[in-house]
Amino acid sequence: MTRLLDQALEAARGLSSEAQDDIARIVLQLAGSETPRVTLSPEELAAIAASKAAAARGEFATDEQVRAAWAKHGL
Repeated sequence: MTRLLDQALEAARGLSSEAQDDIARIVLQLAGSETPRVTLSPEELAAIAASKAAAARGEFATDEQVRAAWAKHGL
């Protein structure tokens, strides 16, 4: 175990049991031990492929389009 991880665990010991469980779930997810990987639908895989292809062609949203998308979602 690294020194940093040991320090993090020591800090977590002082937290509530609920917070400790939240931290444990996150660590297990990052380590790949808690939940199975998400399986994407064919439509989702196609959307990702289309996005990657557009990026490879240099097609990106303009600043205006990004601001409009953020505004639509209250960001």
